[in-house]
Amino acid sequence: MQRWVIGAALAGAAFTAQAQGQVNVICSVQAEWCNTMATVYSKTTGVKVNITQKGSGEALAQLNAEKANPKTDLWFGGTGDTHLQAAEMGLTQEYKSPQLKDLHPWAVRQAEDAKYRTVGVYLGPLGFGFNKELLAKKKAAAPMSWADLLKPEFKGEIQMANPASSGTAYTVIATLVQIMGEDKAFDYLRAMNKNVSTYTRSGTAPVKAVARGETMVSISFVHDVTTEAVQGFPVDSSTPSEGTGAEIGSMSIVKFGPNGDNAKKFYEWALTPGGQQFGLAAKQFQLPSNKNVAKDPRVVDPARIKLINYDYAKYGASAERRRLISKWEKEVQDAR
Repeated sequence: MQRWVIGAALAGAAFTAQAQGQVNVICSVQAEWCNTMATVYSKTTGVKVNITQKGSGEALAQLNAEKANPKTDLWFGGTGDTHLQAAEMGLTQEYKSPQLKDLHPWAVRQAEDAKYRTVGVYLGPLGFGFNKELLAKKKAAAPMSWADLLKPEFKGEIQMANPASSGTAYTVIATLVQIMGEDKAFDYLRAMNKNVSTYTRSGTAPVKAVARGETMVSISFVHDVTTEAVQGFPVDSSTPSEGTGAEIGSMSIVKFGPNGDNAKKFYEWALTPGGQQFGLAAKQFQLPSNKNVAKDPRVVDPARIKLINYDYAKYGASAERRRLISKWEKEVQDAR
């Protein structure tokens, strides 16, 4: 009898899903987070969620390539600068959620900067990940400042992502330019280049290498370090004493997407406390944008670190991003 009831319920859910249609989502957070959101939303609403997972830079490139005939309805997560660029390029739709009043000021400011073509869904400060066992073997102190990454004990022991493919790495460059000024920031990047072993494609790859003992230090969002730590890897994190930037992970509705009504419904759900619980459920520790989400002690409190007044509008502009990445490729990457 119980099996019959479950089977009937699943059949009913399948019928409802067919009746309710679908929504096509590019998801730029970790796979478990993406898949859990999709599964729960599909089961509770009957709307089929088709997930494509891509990093921020790749997601922006896909939306631009599809501009004449959009196949995507909604883009969830990934660094906010790329969402601001999508807004500037006319790829995303203006939409002002009635839930803005429930969001942290940084999430609302992200929406305002984009003329409501995006919104903040989480905050993640930038910092360093380090392998405690490797540091102990080398009798090296953990890096606590940007200056520390230039020390000789870290030669060949730092990994950072490539800013051409990673929003994390672009945030690094934009942060350093705002702290040091552009000339000194690029002097610093050239000097640090001597200690970098690899520039990875994705922003999370460096901290995974740190966790597995393949390198000593990563430049990462600190929540990605916490994810590895709770899985039992010998890692810890720090944020630089000179100051640091943060990503505002964002969400945008694609302009002229094939399932616009379903995109708006998913968007609203993803801003609710219930819709924002899945990051933590997937062991991801960014700060959710809805003020009513229960606090978790493993999530970094922005009030306890030195966050710079990051100019998201300026460094989220596509021309500025292209210029800084091109300069990095010519002056840093090509100098290897």
